[in-house]
Order: sequence, then structure tokens, then C-alpha cells
Amino acid sequence: MKLSDHKIYLASRSPRRRELLQQAGIQFELLLMRNSQDRPIDVPEIVLPGESAQDYVTRITNQKAQTAWNILVQRKLPLRPVLTADTAVVLNGVIYGKPANRDEACEMLSRLSGQTHQVLTSVAVTYRQYHLECTQKSDVTFCKLTDNQIEHYCDSDEPYDKAGSYAIQGYAAQFISHISGSYSGIMGLPLFETAKLLSEINFP
Repeated sequence: MKLSDHKIYLASRSPRRRELLQQAGIQFELLLMRNSQDRPIDVPEIVLPGESAQDYVTRITNQKAQTAWNILVQRKLPLRPVLTADTAVVLNGVIYGKPANRDEACEMLSRLSGQTHQVLTSVAVTYRQYHLECTQKSDVTFCKLTDNQIEHYCDSDEPYDKAGSYAIQGYAAQFISHISGSYSGIMGLPLFETAKLLSEINFP
């Protein structure tokens, strides 16, 4: 496969994913599926009845990939590989998404307190007739949090717009006693798996 240049499109607003791609030396351009935050989202991140966390992140990532590729073609942009991803925080089979408000953030953190939960990040690469996807899973153990710690943390901006109400690379790092898996995967983009997918389409 011959690529027009050595860039990909990142179909994500996540600053963490941008940072990780830059860390890995992967050149990219943002492909925003919405030109405005006011426009309805193209892929609703809603868990279907009876859907497992694995099936959920895979489905959402694949839907994002198909939507992003269609937008790329509709806008007549240069054809490049499109990278999409989705992350879910899971405890005892329950998926914890982004909190809608402070009360939800506090509730999520109180449930994660003193427990080991899973972080699943699905990654997809789409280019012409190629579509590759994989899911990486990590275990994260929180120490026992006091009510004051949770309240203080939720008074900051950090819990919001993040699955499970926390970011491992931020203030919440002091709550985490152990991880098993991929640090970058917990951040939102497992770099080993991402590089492997890109290599399978001969991206340099």
C-alpha cells in the first residue's frame, strides 16, 4: 500500500490522544466529525441493553471509524489512514462513562474507591478497503478514598469529560496504588497496539 504522505487523521477531540501520538512521533491532522460543539454528535455513546464492555467499546470505535471515513470522503480531503478510539471504565460489569455533573463524578469515585477496575480502550485504523481494530484492557487499583478527598477532587475541573471521572496522568494519580497493563491505554490510546495496527497497513 502506498500512502500519499506520512500523516494520519485523528478523529477525536481528546487532548490526551493528541499528546500520545506526538509522544510516539506519529504525524497527524485532526478530523473533527462535528464542525461545531453545538451540532449533535454523530455517534451517540450509549450502552445497549445487555451489551458487554468489550462489545460496547468495539462497536462505538467501529461506528466512529465508519463515520469519520465517510466524512473524509464527503469533504474530498486527501485520503489518509483514519484513527479512532473509545475508552470505557468498568467495575463489576458496570460501564462508567463521563460524568454529567459533580454529583455523578463523586458517586463514580466513591464506587471506584478501594477497588480494582478495568479500563478498556478500543482502537481502529481505517484506510480505503482496510479496517483494523483491537481492544486493550488494563487493571487499575484505587486506594481507599476519604469523602474529603473525593469532594476536593470533584471541586476541580479534572473529573469532567473523562470516563470514570478521572485521568491517570493528572491529580488522580495519587489515588492509584497499582496498575497492570498499558499506561497509555488507560490514558486513552494504547501506543503499542496503535503502532501495530499502523504497521499492518505499512504506515512508516
